Amino acid sequence: MNLLERITLNPEVRKGKPTIRNMRFTVTQLLELLAAGMSHEEILEDYAYLEEDDIRACLVYAASMANSKILIPALAA
Repeated sequence: MNLLERITLNPEVRKGKPTIRNMRFTVTQLLELLAAGMSHEEILEDYAYLEEDDIRACLVYAASMANSKILIPALAA
């Protein structure tokens, strides 16, 4: 299975944001956990419905978005 097949875009789930396997858990949520310093093991322990390949898929997805030819500057919070 291609890892990116785990990332789903469904307008009926989280208003079309990229989610993991059509669940209500977004790619952004997972990336924020990683950015906060959580290890893969901690994430998988806290969110038992996630799998290691889900984490890897989010990282591949983020890398592909960062490699986009069109970049939109982030707005200051």
